Amino acid sequence: MECYVCPHRCGVDRPADMHAEGIFGSCHCGIKPIVARAALHFWEEPCISGEKGSGTVFFSGCNLHCVFCQNYEISSLNKGKEITVQRLREIYFELIAQGANNINLVTPTHFTHAILESLKEPLPVPVVYNTSGFETLDTLRKLKGKVQIWLPDLKYSDDLAAIKYSNAPSYFRIATDAIKEMFKQVGPYKLDGNGIMQSGVIIRHLLMPGMVQNTKGVIDWVAKNFKPGEVMFSLMHQYVPCGRAADYPEINRRVTDEEYAEVEKYLFDSGIEDGFVQEDESACEDFIPKFDGTGV
Repeated sequence: MECYVCPHRCGVDRPADMHAEGIFGSCHCGIKPIVARAALHFWEEPCISGEKGSGTVFFSGCNLHCVFCQNYEISSLNKGKEITVQRLREIYFELIAQGANNINLVTPTHFTHAILESLKEPLPVPVVYNTSGFETLDTLRKLKGKVQIWLPDLKYSDDLAAIKYSNAPSYFRIATDAIKEMFKQVGPYKLDGNGIMQSGVIIRHLLMPGMVQNTKGVIDWVAKNFKPGEVMFSLMHQYVPCGRAADYPEINRRVTDEEYAEVEKYLFDSGIEDGFVQEDESACEDFIPKFDGTGV
């Protein structure tokens, strides 16, 4: 089956698993899902994690290969365990039994076929699709009704930066079109009586060193395209040089207090009312999960 699941549109016949012979596309993965960790996660946005935690399934591989990725060992090195669709669904219910507010699928795009099969029957909690934003409309439309909460990154408004750091041509157009489709599917966000999201869109953006204008471009787009009460915006201050960031001196440092203060003020002046900002304590490797096969 030729693969066109993401905007790279590799068109390769992905092997059944990572050990089989064949041609691997941009994600470097076969069809069979690879999972590095499945556990309750308490460091997502408060309306996702809450007090009970988010039932987070970390998939290995990625259709982007960001040079600064905090999850580099699983996104680029494919650390993890191959599992069946049946096992994937079992994991969902094990997390639900632990009290998870939702099932949070992290970096799921390249395993969409398996995920769709695993969600043929609905779950008793919302499904969160936690994505880079580099999505095709066709793939998103196949997920309609299966996903209740969309959690996309909007990494770049600067397409040159998207190419340089993530090998993602036309990222801004592709990701913004994807976010519009996500909102079209689920509409304005809805919270339960405990403040836990039941449906909606949260747009995430990570401020990177030396890229204040990139962030301002993202904020401008969100402010222009959504009214208060429609989506949430999450400005993240957790950048730590990881992966291959050392090969790019301009991003091989943390964000300065001055950079964050500038974009935070810009956000507060933008008209965006709903969302979150992180404190600078978030920029710490202690918040990166252990990809040790827990729960797999």
